[in-house]
Amino acid sequence: MRQYHDLLKHILTAGTRHEDRTGVGTISAFGYQTRFDLREGFPIVTTKRVPFRWVAEELFWFLSGSTDEADLRARGVDIWEEWATPEQTARFGRETGDLGPVYGYLWRSFGGSYPDVDGVDQIARLIREIETNPNSRRLIVTGWNPETCDEVALPPCHTLFQFKVENEETLHCQLYQRSADAFLGVPFNISSYALLTHLVAHVCGLRVGEFIHTFGDLHIYTNHLDQVNVLLSREPKELPRLQITGADELSGLNGLLDFKFENLELTGYDPHAKIAAPVAV
Repeated sequence: MRQYHDLLKHILTAGTRHEDRTGVGTISAFGYQTRFDLREGFPIVTTKRVPFRWVAEELFWFLSGSTDEADLRARGVDIWEEWATPEQTARFGRETGDLGPVYGYLWRSFGGSYPDVDGVDQIARLIREIETNPNSRRLIVTGWNPETCDEVALPPCHTLFQFKVENEETLHCQLYQRSADAFLGVPFNISSYALLTHLVAHVCGLRVGEFIHTFGDLHIYTNHLDQVNVLLSREPKELPRLQITGADELSGLNGLLDFKFENLELTGYDPHAKIAAPVAV
């Protein structure tokens, strides 16, 4: 994952100091793009351990349409806990754990009257279009709704993604991310959208191609600088391979929603040790 090292180095050399919403402060660079060929291996950071099961379970949670943090915690993943506290949810008149119209709702009921599921199911539309009109330039899912972005503690950071089907056989994905925590968040985001591309390709009978990651505000929090230096001192290792098993019958939208972690096998992932860092809320 030398692309990830290059990304961090770019922030350190081209970024400038900024104050931010959390009060921690960042080194921030605006506008950056990196590419990963999914045919050459699964893009997961190797110079620190990234919990792949957490990546997968969070993605499954998004796809389910849930915005209840307890549903994710029941899968053994607590990465949304800081935004689901009584103090955070009370700001918007919601019960503890109710995150409001975040990813799951926006993907599966965009424009709806939250919490009613009465909006556009963008994931269903995406799969339908890939299957029936693969040359479409409208294979887009958006997570940014200006009507609701100020009604949640953390509006979507990975904002919009678009698929392209090449020659009716290869699936590419590009993500635009408005705000990116380079040390903690970006490794998750890279692997999450690479995994999403694999899953969509599988249920639509396609092969994976490239994942292109485009950034707006790309930043390192100032209390992550020591951790970044440790990571950059390590040598990247060979990328693992993702195998999808026991899922030959999974197809279309229902197949996508039926995926379980047991269907995924990441072979050859032997990363350096975990590097802990605080989350800026």
